[in-house]
Parts: sequence; C-alpha cells; structure tokens
Amino acid sequence: MQMNTPPRSTIRLTRRGRLVLIATGAFVAGAAVAVPLLSLESPGEKPKPATLVIPEGWRASQVYEAVDKALALPAGTTRNALPKAGLKLPNEAEGNPEGYLFPATYPLDEKATPQTLLAYMVDTANKRFNGAPTAAGAQRNAMNVYQAVTVASLVQAEAATKADMGKVARVVFNRLERGMPLQMDSTINYALNRFTLKTTENDTRVESPYNSYQRMGLPPTPIDNPGEEALRAAISPTPGDWLYFVTVKPGDTRFTANYAEHQRNVAEFTRNQRSPKSQSAAAG
Repeated sequence: MQMNTPPRSTIRLTRRGRLVLIATGAFVAGAAVAVPLLSLESPGEKPKPATLVIPEGWRASQVYEAVDKALALPAGTTRNALPKAGLKLPNEAEGNPEGYLFPATYPLDEKATPQTLLAYMVDTANKRFNGAPTAAGAQRNAMNVYQAVTVASLVQAEAATKADMGKVARVVFNRLERGMPLQMDSTINYALNRFTLKTTENDTRVESPYNSYQRMGLPPTPIDNPGEEALRAAISPTPGDWLYFVTVKPGDTRFTANYAEHQRNVAEFTRNQRSPKSQSAAAG
C-alpha cells in the first residue's frame, strides 16, 4: 500500500544527472576486479585480445556482445550459447544470468568459448556473492542473496559515485518498507533496452514487470551486473530516512525525505540540464 506518495506524474525519484557514455572500442565504467590467469596466443595467427574486461554495471546483453567481439564470433552466438553453458545460477534466476556475469578481467586463451567464459563469470559471482557475510547481510534486511544482488544492481545503476551507494540502497529499503513504488528510471531504461537521462510520462506507462513506476517491490531480476561495492551497500545500507535523490550536477547528489525539497532539487537539475554549459558538456 502506498503511503503519502505524490502522484506518479510529478515524482522524480532517481538522480537522472549521470551521463552514460558508450563509445565504440572504449569502456567508461567503474574499476573491474582482476581475475589473474595466464593467456595464450597461437603463433602465426592474428593477435587477439589477451583478456576481456567486463565493467561494473554492464547488462547481460552488453556482455554477450563483448564476448562475440572478443572471440570474433557472429553476433548473437554467445546469447544462443546460454542453454549449453551449464551455468550454476540460483533457482530464482530461472536460467537468466543477469546479475551473475561478474564484472572482472577474464583471460582469453585459445580454448576460450562463450560457454566457458559465461561459466567463469557465473562461478566468480557465486564465489563473491555466496559467502557467509553476504548471506547474513541479506537475511538482516529480510532478503535472500538473489534479492540482495537485485538491490545491488539498482544501486550500481543509480549511484553517481561509490560514496552514494549506501544512501541509494537506503532509499530502496525505505520506499519498500513504506509500501511506495521504487519509481527508478534505471528500471524503465532496462525495460526499454536503452540508456538515457530522459524518462517521459509516456515511458512510465510501459507494460513491463520492470516498470517500477507502476509495479510494487523489486524488479523480477537484477537489471545489470553489479560489483562488490554495490553488493556491500545493498546488505549494509547507510542509516537515514531518505526517500528521494537526484544528482543536481556532477558531484552533487542530494538525498532527502522531504518531497517539496526534492522537487526543488529536481527543478535545479532541470535548469542545469537546459544551460548552454551543460548541453555543451553533454555533447562533448
């Protein structure tokens, strides 16, 4: 049940001030955890990448594309290999590896295949996620580990900085505890398979289980593949009463429990986005 929640047409929960840059051949993302193994190259062949970097926050679809490119395979090969990969996923995942393709640096030797790489990623995630501290932290917040990974994926997508991760996680829990919809733009972007700062009123009406404007609770699966810091934030959120946040400008994310104050912050964000300086920075 919703409690004192302003109309969905006026609420702007998420920070929406974070620019997402996706450049061909370039990765702009958080640090990846190294998985140290030797890589091999066949003599006389055209050199191939020795490693594959999966940044924090990448979606499964991005991982599949990266594996295809790294192994010089036709587009769609890695996605189609999922049924044969024998991935050790939790039952709640129902075969969907989203959230469990752990961000790290993976070796590419001559034996690497989509199946072996995907299995390596999932095995790495299980090692990171299934320890006693994670299970205890999830239980402390009335969740199982899969739900904790789902919260971590929201944190990874929404937090402008690592320092904000604990606060973003607290907003998620505070809204769930009050029976309020999460209303996070990152879930809309996932539903529509896009990356953007602009979410329209029409977007919030999309029919999808990932539409957190219309559906209560967590999304049915993670919405990206979070790193360890996002998971730590999900199981140990920062104490606070915040219900709203917005990144007014880079380095200035404001959290509040007061809706009127949040609306003022959103108005400032909007003004900043419309300024010539902001538009020039976005274009660059």
